[in-house]
Amino acid sequence: MPRADYRGRVPAALTPSSAVPAPPPQRPRSRVRAALASRPGRGLVVAVVATLALAGCVADKHQAQVPTSAATATGAPTPELARFYDQVPEWTSCAQGECATVVVPLDYADPEGTTIELALARHRASGGESLGSLLMNPGGPGASGVDFLAQATSMVSEDVQRQLDLVSFDPRGVQRSSPVACLDGPELDRVTAYDPDYSTDAGIQAAIDVFAEVGAACQQRTGPAIGHVDTVSAARDLDVLRAVLGDDALTYLGYSYGTQLGATYAALFPERVGRLVLDGALDPTLSSDELAEGQAAGFENALRAYAADCLAGAQCPLTGSVDDAMAQIRALLDHATADPLPTGTDRRLTGSLAFYGIALPLYSQPSWPYLTQGLRAALTQDDGSILLQLSDLYFDRESDGTYATNSTEAFWSIGCLDDRQSADPDEMRAQAERIQEVAPTMGSFFSYGGVLCAQWPVPVVGGLDDYSADGAAPILVVGTTNDPATPYAWAESLATTLSSASLLTYEGEGHTAYGSSNACVTDAVDAYLLSGTLPDDGTRC
Repeated sequence: MPRADYRGRVPAALTPSSAVPAPPPQRPRSRVRAALASRPGRGLVVAVVATLALAGCVADKHQAQVPTSAATATGAPTPELARFYDQVPEWTSCAQGECATVVVPLDYADPEGTTIELALARHRASGGESLGSLLMNPGGPGASGVDFLAQATSMVSEDVQRQLDLVSFDPRGVQRSSPVACLDGPELDRVTAYDPDYSTDAGIQAAIDVFAEVGAACQQRTGPAIGHVDTVSAARDLDVLRAVLGDDALTYLGYSYGTQLGATYAALFPERVGRLVLDGALDPTLSSDELAEGQAAGFENALRAYAADCLAGAQCPLTGSVDDAMAQIRALLDHATADPLPTGTDRRLTGSLAFYGIALPLYSQPSWPYLTQGLRAALTQDDGSILLQLSDLYFDRESDGTYATNSTEAFWSIGCLDDRQSADPDEMRAQAERIQEVAPTMGSFFSYGGVLCAQWPVPVVGGLDDYSADGAAPILVVGTTNDPATPYAWAESLATTLSSASLLTYEGEGHTAYGSSNACVTDAVDAYLLSGTLPDDGTRC
């Protein structure tokens, strides 16, 4: 399946206590997809690990004059939307703390028409009276913010939690918010395991036909909402949420795709920007081709860093130089595509599933040992079971064959509304050649992305013409130098695109930084969220 548009979600590390099962006895040899919640029955248990805080220095800071939250929210942009902005949410106790629903228009061009409900969850400020809300989005697109809230409480510092309510939500089309529905478990199994043959025009058309069937199923099972789950509509929802929470200005923490959502909000409502932290940045002005090529290079570089670390340690299944190790991983991917590996179940590890099993641990450096275990089993015992488990975690697949979330279907649906790559075979081949040059190991899995949306059943909505957000209060963009899913160059680009942005750099590995890197990053983000104190543009941690 195409992966060129995958933009990630805030990662959770695989903890040392998560018992990855020992590889089963050797079987007869054959030829040889960030909030991931822990769930009973999984062979791998995912939880958040706070990485050891490293000593770091923050450059001199300056004070940014930004709006603060207040008890009375500003009015609706138009009178027709007033009934949505004037809602008073009814909070009830739930597993996440407090939960509520908010009504928004399905189509903001027709506010008197059909409405949908958005699900919210809130963790109240621990210090007593709250100074306002910190709205959050974990990424995707398609990741559940309601599910993310428990993880967020271990990522956001205690100082911030004492003063601000943490509020997260499922964006439209996601999980509890008028969710997109497309495929049942077995159908989704077949699509996620699918290895297209792009070597011929007929193979390309076959892949287009597969995803045309997916799109038709999404339209049939979701209904009209399938045409209104775009990011611009979700950003308009974000302003309604800000208002019903009683905040004059938006205080926001967006990870990964959540940075695109936050940047879109800033462009739509610059006068209502309060303190926006955009971590693991994605610049919405980049084309789909630029995103695919950048992300392919990002995962390639992250895999090289992993390989170097593995080779320097004990029990690494890779041998020789880093280049040799990368070639061995590429050979495994090719082998799994040609003849999927046994897993001890009725499912085999295809090339596509192997890719996701390898990609997932790259999101968080503490998870690298699990990639080592998966590669060791696959390379030395022809056993794809651990990589399959990692792939299942990516897709939120349960051990009984059901899927705990609709994140994959929402990802397809939102992505196909926001932008579409060319499905012309010659253009896709040319792009595949460019990607291969920068990512010879992982690049093939980021090529031919145009097949996914080529026959999507609803028209593209697209983004905005201008993302500069002129007039917005200062915004903090955070980038990690070897981020696989949202490469550092994107953070640099977004900081340039937004007219009032400053860039904070974490020099390290993994996807996103706040809550998973070091004290330098935490202190800088906290100072901004709590007092408006921005680190100097270009500060490195």
